[in-house]
Amino acid sequence: MSHTSGVRQAQKQKTRQALLDAALVLLEDQSLSSLGLREVTRAVGVAPTAFYRHFRSTADLGVALVEEALGSLHPMIRATVSPDGGSEERIARAVELIAGHVAAHPAHVRFVARERHGGVRPVREAIREQLARFAGEVKDELAKDPVSAGWSEADLLMLAGLYVDQMLATASLFLETLDAPEGERRRAADNATRQMRLISVGRRHWLE
Repeated sequence: MSHTSGVRQAQKQKTRQALLDAALVLLEDQSLSSLGLREVTRAVGVAPTAFYRHFRSTADLGVALVEEALGSLHPMIRATVSPDGGSEERIARAVELIAGHVAAHPAHVRFVARERHGGVRPVREAIREQLARFAGEVKDELAKDPVSAGWSEADLLMLAGLYVDQMLATASLFLETLDAPEGERRRAADNATRQMRLISVGRRHWLE
């Protein structure tokens, strides 16, 4: 690759990221279905036609945001249910990891929470596909745990889905209390811990 083409590619990537970042800011107060590409390009300072050099539509941009929001989380999700440590240690680790992610990336969490059941079908499907991947990876981690001895594949996947849904619910709870007083944030963390503990208790007695 020549120096010129390398610079051009870097600039193209920079503009693409700027469009994603601008869209994420604009989506703080509206859904993707109401977002116009002119709003996004105006925020970045490029012509509307430049948008189509990077995305086919706002739905395509939304799918890219899903990948940006969820694509890098697979190691973290697996870590929350890793068989390392006791049950209470794993629960505490999960709550801490989720809280940290929400604090670091609130706009991404808000986008996924809103668009998971939103009006843009390709984005809903992209989120559903990512969550299905999470469930499959969590299932594989759960299968390594001696507690899972005797469980069927279907039941392990069901349990994995419960954990993934609970992680999403916990992230939404932390998002709602992000700017709340410390006491309210602590109560949210305690509530999330108790909910995960309930799943853990049910898991230990499922085969009975």
